[in-house]
Amino acid sequence: MAVVSASAMLLAIAAPTAAASEARLVSETPGPGQLVEISVYSPAMERDIRLQVLRPKNTQVPAPTLYLLNGAGGGEDAATWLARTDAAEFFADKQVNIVIPMEGAFSYYTDWQQVDEGLAAKLGNNGKYMWSTFLTKELPPVIDSAFATTGVNALAGISMAGTSVLDLAIESPELYRGVAAYSGCAMTSDPIGQAFITLVISLGKGNAKNMWGPTGGDGWRAHDPYLNADRLPNIPMYISSGSGLPGRHDTLADPTVGADGRMLANQVLLGGGIESATNYCTTKLAERTRELGRTDITYNFHAEGTHSWGYWQDDLHRSWPMLAAAIGS
Repeated sequence: MAVVSASAMLLAIAAPTAAASEARLVSETPGPGQLVEISVYSPAMERDIRLQVLRPKNTQVPAPTLYLLNGAGGGEDAATWLARTDAAEFFADKQVNIVIPMEGAFSYYTDWQQVDEGLAAKLGNNGKYMWSTFLTKELPPVIDSAFATTGVNALAGISMAGTSVLDLAIESPELYRGVAAYSGCAMTSDPIGQAFITLVISLGKGNAKNMWGPTGGDGWRAHDPYLNADRLPNIPMYISSGSGLPGRHDTLADPTVGADGRMLANQVLLGGGIESATNYCTTKLAERTRELGRTDITYNFHAEGTHSWGYWQDDLHRSWPMLAAAIGS
């Protein structure tokens, strides 16, 4: 009897520890309209991660899921999909769950090799960045269970995340049925790409070497969608970029600018330069995938357009029919 009792006590003690090591839904708070604010514990990052979920109008019928990633701010600033575009209205009548991480600034949504104290201080977290593990292994089962989804997924992202979604698709080729990348740079081991990524991470006070190791090393090449284009899964993809020249959304009258002259100047000057660089990367990726005989990737090169929300909203709308067909929405 003593042995049995001791065993029972050990199981009772071990059970909470085992549960604590699993990804799980921590909180769920209804927001306006079809929005739900949730928090999910990530064992890999040892902290709770905030996310926004747009639920389909008919929640009684299982729906697929589109994971929609923010840019360099990672949802930790004001530049987010729901704040800067019509995403909530656009998806309101569509049978799909939209899951938007509200953390991940300057992280490239990848697994980092080292803890980064600079980013930790800037963002107020523990400095552990294991975003690929979280997004591809920990989070999907939690979302599927919490919202009774169909288990079918797609992935889309802008700017920084426009690079990340291609890398995530290569790392987890069975997870997604469709991918869309807006204004990303696929050439992460190219000197221009490395310089841009290093700059983005430095804006968060981080050290890019903590992410993939020494610049130009094996880690950078391993996460380069251009070099690894032959490993892109054979699924429908939509990849877009603008030329960097001012276009129809680069005016004071555009709703995404809000008559803010300073924002417009920044959008045209800085945003124009960034978009011309991503256009170069996207052009090279298109050449590479065509060499490989890929016919299921739609490239949309805009004659005009800066690195800004108006164009990303347009591309979200344009890419949705492809994504919807891929996931059965």
